[in-house]
Amino acid sequence: MGSTDAKKPLKIIAGADDFGCALKDSLIEHLRSKGIEVQDLGTDKYYSVGEEVGRRVSEAQHNENQAEIKGLVACGTGVGVSIFANKFPGVYSVTCDSVRDAQNCRSINNSNVIAVGGMHTTPEEGKKILDAWLDTPFKAPCPASQGNPWPPEIAGFLENSLQEIPKIPQHDKPQSESSCALCSLSKTRNFKDVDIMPGGSMSIVRESPTAAIVKFKAGSIEPAHHHTFGHDLVVVSGSKRVWNLTKNQCFDLGPGDYLYTPAPDVHRVQYFTDTEFFIRWDGHWDIFLDEDLTTAADRIRATAGESK
Repeated sequence: MGSTDAKKPLKIIAGADDFGCALKDSLIEHLRSKGIEVQDLGTDKYYSVGEEVGRRVSEAQHNENQAEIKGLVACGTGVGVSIFANKFPGVYSVTCDSVRDAQNCRSINNSNVIAVGGMHTTPEEGKKILDAWLDTPFKAPCPASQGNPWPPEIAGFLENSLQEIPKIPQHDKPQSESSCALCSLSKTRNFKDVDIMPGGSMSIVRESPTAAIVKFKAGSIEPAHHHTFGHDLVVVSGSKRVWNLTKNQCFDLGPGDYLYTPAPDVHRVQYFTDTEFFIRWDGHWDIFLDEDLTTAADRIRATAGESK
């Protein structure tokens, strides 16, 4: 689901069945009038043309093309061609019956194939839909966001989806079919430094949903940040203070203490002693910083001064 490269010229691969052919031809003429290169695959059965456009758009993502490749498919309803275009990795075909559909699927889904229905969409309306699809960038304001920029937590989620969605489906053997329980023994556990959090190290014991054992050295600070998914936390040893800045709450935690932090909540952490804790996210782990380390330290000092 890679983001578009605005520096590359756009090329559209188009095709339709008999019910969508007239609309497809009208839209191709419109695209060429805008100076956009079009490769017209002509007319075929809806499942055949959907498959061919989808395959070519998918393959283009693995080639060093001079142009950015997207697709246009049409049938009677726009649904059948979209189904078969979507059978290929990296293809995000959406049936668009309105300008709103086109804007939403570009902003939210980074759609790279547009599907239209020749039985109910006029050429003039089709041109408006196509223009909206072409002109709306990924994460742009759209009807679904009420025309406003996406909030930071939603924009972060959308950006993260570009890396996560291509991994679906995972072909690993389901854990429930395993002959033994998932196990991570402390004596064989390896920790990796958390680069953006000096003093911190983490050992991931489960990938999805992510679970980990985390260590921080005394005096370490986690600057204000948030995650796509909420997380459960249990302190094993040490002591720490967590500020939930979204809810204006503060928690001092020690061995055995538990805390749940919801996904959108921004939180900052200070470690008083060497601390180890178990953490489990509700989905895949990620992190979005809301301040830098210097700012976090200054605000913690200011808070300490106010409490005296």
